[in-house]
Amino acid sequence: MHKIIAVLWAATSCVIMAQAQEGAATAVTPSRTPVTLDQALAAAGIIAPAGDAARAGIEAAQAARAVAGLRPNPTIQTEVENIAGSGPYGGFSQAETTVGMSIPIELGGKRPARVAVADAQAHRATLTAAIIQADARLQVMLLYIGAIATQRRVAIAGDQLRIAQNALDAAALRVRAGRASPIEEQRANVARLNAQAGVEKAQRLASAARANLARRIGQPIDAPLDEVMLDHVPAVLYGPTQAESGGTLAMAAADADLSMADAGIRLARSQSVPDLTVEPGIRRLSASNDMAAVFSVSIPIPMFNAGKASVAQARAQRRQAEAERRMTALDVEQAITDAQAEADIAATIARNANGPALAAAQEAARIARIGYREGKFGQLDLLDAERTLADTRLAMIDALAAYHNAKARLERLTAPAPQQGY
Repeated sequence: MHKIIAVLWAATSCVIMAQAQEGAATAVTPSRTPVTLDQALAAAGIIAPAGDAARAGIEAAQAARAVAGLRPNPTIQTEVENIAGSGPYGGFSQAETTVGMSIPIELGGKRPARVAVADAQAHRATLTAAIIQADARLQVMLLYIGAIATQRRVAIAGDQLRIAQNALDAAALRVRAGRASPIEEQRANVARLNAQAGVEKAQRLASAARANLARRIGQPIDAPLDEVMLDHVPAVLYGPTQAESGGTLAMAAADADLSMADAGIRLARSQSVPDLTVEPGIRRLSASNDMAAVFSVSIPIPMFNAGKASVAQARAQRRQAEAERRMTALDVEQAITDAQAEADIAATIARNANGPALAAAQEAARIARIGYREGKFGQLDLLDAERTLADTRLAMIDALAAYHNAKARLERLTAPAPQQGY
């Protein structure tokens, strides 16, 4: 009788396993080339609206640079005197018509100071574009890793459903053979229903993750993702190293802000120097029909506004930029250290879960299945072993995803700044 039950249990398991594998191959693994992470990053870079905004910002900064190098426009003015009066000045016979030009001459280095500010702003716009691109790359990487992890969880949930169905069939056989209480069959049925709910939950999460990734890269994802990349964990970890923030995008942006503040001080100082206005012209005297040259020079008197307040404001902004740069250096170094530690911890957990822990859990589950089938172990022992195996596999996926997420954040934190050039 025991042999008959074992044969029936094995046959049922094989049928269910074959159906599950066939369904998984049909739904999850279509016969197409996987979409790699590099392909997803390339697709996202083409349609990213943030990239368009960054490029527009660079163009605006370059246009501002051209405007800053322009000189002020001259002004043409016409003046008519000695008209619409009394006596001989009632008409235009004594009119004096002057046509002149007002030419402002900037002093104090205002134009070079404006150009310096515009250059600093253009460099900052270039760094902003690089930061936006790096952030978009990080978002795609995190979404891709999350989609792979959810795809793996779907497979695990499917395995748990298959195992739960096998346990239910085995419990039913034991009950019909009078070797177990009907409670075991009911308990196994509850476990199967929970496993079914787990499959549905995992599938919905996987669909949402793929939809978010497809939305980010701007195209549907019909092919499977490259799950193999999730298993790449280095044998040598980062280790406790001294975090270096120099040369990163964040520090380059802080340095650019400081350069803009320095240029602002130079511009404020130049604005405190009064400009000279030259006004050459020609005057016609209607009474004698003679022509005469007119020339005048004007310069404002810095009586109420000597520019000291603007210089003080620029210096305060420079001190603020310098303090923010120091804070940025501390924040970046701390973030790099945290990302390194997180990657090391996740890699250690992943290797352990994928090695001794997983092997032990698989062996325990295998022994529990055989023992339960032969009546040596109870149903609770079987369920506990299966739950431990599932938890170990899920922990391995979580650790792998955590490692790659930490690695992606570390790459973002240490991304080098582009070379300055115009």
